[in-house]
Amino acid sequence: MASLLSRSVYQMSSTLTRCTSSRLVHLSAARSADQIMPDGIEHATGLEKYELLAKQAGNEDPFFLKAVGRTKGTKDEPTIINAMDNYRMVGCVCAEEDTNIKWTWLCEGTPKRCECGYWFELKSHPAPDKYALPL
Repeated sequence: MASLLSRSVYQMSSTLTRCTSSRLVHLSAARSADQIMPDGIEHATGLEKYELLAKQAGNEDPFFLKAVGRTKGTKDEPTIINAMDNYRMVGCVCAEEDTNIKWTWLCEGTPKRCECGYWFELKSHPAPDKYALPL
């Protein structure tokens, strides 16, 4: 019984050795000194390239995706919300200890008041023309 067990273990190990030794993977990280990694802007196209060029020009949020801090929020000086359309959904965390967000739709030209009393107004910006995006 022991000889049968040792023989089967030997056959399995020799089979594994043959399989792994016949299919080796060779990876190399060598590169020439004159070659460098290309810049991401060279490979990007369309909206991605538009965003990278805007960030390179100093506009860190070209699509207005970052959160906006509240300002005075009065009717005379509402918090300005930027958008690339004439409407946008806005979430307001009315109090710091709140665990929920109060959502409301803003439309261009009509300031809107949140339940907590803060006023918001939408400022529309032109969106990039999809046919004139950088290639």
